[in-house]
Amino acid sequence: MTFTQPQWLFLLLLVPITGLWMWLTSRHSTGLRFSSLRTLKRGPRTLRNRLQAMPAVLRMAGLSLAILAMARPQDRNVIRERYAEGVDIMMVLDTSTSMRAEDFRPNRFEAARAVGAEFVRGRTSDRIGLIVFAAKAYTQAPLTLDYDFLLEMMNELDVGVIEDGTAIGTALAMAVNRLKDTTAKSKVIILLTDGQNNRGELSPETAAEVARTIGVRIYAIGVGAHGEAPFVVDHPFAGRQRRMVPVEIDEEMLQSVAEMTGGRYFRATNNQALRDIYKEIGELEQTKIEERIYTDYEERYTDFLFPGLGLIFLELLLSTTLFRRFP
Repeated sequence: MTFTQPQWLFLLLLVPITGLWMWLTSRHSTGLRFSSLRTLKRGPRTLRNRLQAMPAVLRMAGLSLAILAMARPQDRNVIRERYAEGVDIMMVLDTSTSMRAEDFRPNRFEAARAVGAEFVRGRTSDRIGLIVFAAKAYTQAPLTLDYDFLLEMMNELDVGVIEDGTAIGTALAMAVNRLKDTTAKSKVIILLTDGQNNRGELSPETAAEVARTIGVRIYAIGVGAHGEAPFVVDHPFAGRQRRMVPVEIDEEMLQSVAEMTGGRYFRATNNQALRDIYKEIGELEQTKIEERIYTDYEERYTDFLFPGLGLIFLELLLSTTLFRRFP
């Protein structure tokens, strides 16, 4: 409940002042004169004597309710209608064995999966799908609004399940095919890889040409430190060994693919940089939300006015009958 004219509420400060004035007036008003009141004071107090202050209490309560009514109390019923124009996003994740490199913590693949999950949790009203690739590409999850299902599918990913290699062109073509028939005004592919296109029959540039034709933007992310990165290998005789391997990201190709479709290329060298990149992509591809607000007001002053008038009328009635003072 709200008050449309709350300035009238300041009059409530006058209510206790009025009560104090009535009490002082009653003490100095004269009634019948007696030579002594000792006998009366020792007499029993009747119910009428105990309720002598009732008219004053009724008057102050009635005035308080009348002032609340003057402030125009209202019930406000707000109805919000939200219309969201979502973005269709296909996440394309490299799962080749090179993603086990440990220049990220704990490694590239785990970092990419964790940051990708954070990105999914931060979206609203966007359909998101997931494609994984190595030498071949597979749809891990179609476009969906069920983020819990998508996150579950991401948790089931692992490196080395698919034949090793890096078929970037094939993965992009599959993502474009998933987006071509959607009705969303904004269609996006987020490609994350740490290598060069060395498998598949379709080049990344060709897939990007098709993406540009149907209005799909590609954001490409190259993950890996500059120079060399630590990598754990299983030696048949020496066991697990940690070696430094060269980081070979085809940045020129990734930048060309992204710019060809109106997207951007990013280079991530650590976990925080990757997190910042996803945040920037999220800001570039914001969901458009239109909100309409309808407000219905219901006047409630009668809930205070009529009881207040009733109390004042009752006070006048009692003052002139049961609690009438003589003379």
